[in-house]
Amino acid sequence: MIRFASLGSGSQGNALIVETGATKLLLDCGFSIRAATARLARLGAAPDELAAILVTHEHGDHVGGVFAFARRHRLAVYLTHGTYVAAARGQAGLPECRLIDAQQPFAIDGLEVQPFAVPHDAREPVQYAFSDGDHRLGVLTDSGSITPHIAEVLADCDGLVLECNHDQTLLAVSRYPALLKQRIGGRFGHLENEQAADLLRQIDSRRLQHVVAAHLSQENNRPQLASRALASALGCGEEWIGVADQQRGFDWRQLN
Repeated sequence: MIRFASLGSGSQGNALIVETGATKLLLDCGFSIRAATARLARLGAAPDELAAILVTHEHGDHVGGVFAFARRHRLAVYLTHGTYVAAARGQAGLPECRLIDAQQPFAIDGLEVQPFAVPHDAREPVQYAFSDGDHRLGVLTDSGSITPHIAEVLADCDGLVLECNHDQTLLAVSRYPALLKQRIGGRFGHLENEQAADLLRQIDSRRLQHVVAAHLSQENNRPQLASRALASALGCGEEWIGVADQQRGFDWRQLN
């Protein structure tokens, strides 16, 4: 059995907790020590229950709180060499730092972790899939496009946390500067609702027990637009699609 929950999801900070048995992992931490601890407590978890922190890339909303939190609670940090170099500030004094290969799965206690490369404007960004041997959870945020490799990795998941960063129409008319719009909507930016829906159309969705839209832009998206796009791809009701928000993320979901 795998359980997963979000501490918060959006441009102001991201963190996801994944659990199987006694093993709990934190994926990213874009929050201060105090905020991350409070958000964990809301989910009935505590820092001393965590086995490690996995990092996707060096942008502040994902890595901003990782090193301070890891030092405070003596946690190992897993990240690619590119992310390690790009996020060098604040690493001093880490209890344990493990460099990972984006093409090489590894195990942390009861969880197999599969990193996979994604197109994003960072040094060596990855996302992750998790398996306990029976169930599989895929997480995909901060990717500007869907590659065949991404679709292959996420093809047989029981649960998906999937970026729906923006709606193309809302981004086009937003107050953002033209260069920022180009970055967000570009091949190395962030997934748009219909791009996320297209991924669901590419994979075998029959095993999916949970799909959660994540990393929504508060300026350039709306929860109902993300839900509608994903529901249309799956042929399900919009109410079945979960949506993570910035303040509360989402509560525990379970893969059985």
